[in-house]
Amino acid sequence: MSLSRRKFLAAGAAGSTVLVAPSIAGAASSDEAATEVDIGFCTDMSTHHVQALAMCQRVLGRDTGGSVQAAAAEVLQNQAIEIGQMRAWLTDWGASTANPTLVMGWMGANDGAGMPLAGMPGYATDEELLELALLEGTERGKRWLELMRAHHVGGVAMATKAQELATSAKVIRLATTQALVQTFEIAQYDQLLAGPYA
Repeated sequence: MSLSRRKFLAAGAAGSTVLVAPSIAGAASSDEAATEVDIGFCTDMSTHHVQALAMCQRVLGRDTGGSVQAAAAEVLQNQAIEIGQMRAWLTDWGASTANPTLVMGWMGANDGAGMPLAGMPGYATDEELLELALLEGTERGKRWLELMRAHHVGGVAMATKAQELATSAKVIRLATTQALVQTFEIAQYDQLLAGPYA
């Protein structure tokens, strides 16, 4: 990867306050009421992130090539921080931090009733995760890039919708950062899939 997520955020912050990386310190604030959208987005995105961590754990420390190792380490570190942040907000709002059985209701899926977790955009199937675990070498690296790319496409769609529908300023800031960063990472994965992992 030619440019890490942290460097991307730092470079963006120099020209725009929108790209400032979120921090856990002071993240939860009881003086800001949360809507169904704010809670739904944090619940669903933290669950989405948990699967991303599981995918990273299937490649880290394996002989998948340095680019995938670096990319997976970035995702693991940064999405773990974001999970902690979103779950801190959920706890502060008195909402559950458990994985939901129905998701995307806040986005209007099925007229607000939501859909099963397996239908979440970009959410890998059990069969895809098993395939990833069984592959070796650069083939495992390539499959991780493909699955994580699809995962990020789903994440960007969720974050973009949250920017539109959320009312909490901190949720909107986080969703904006997530959409920008995951879009950037998708472009990096595309370069790798067109090059050393073609």
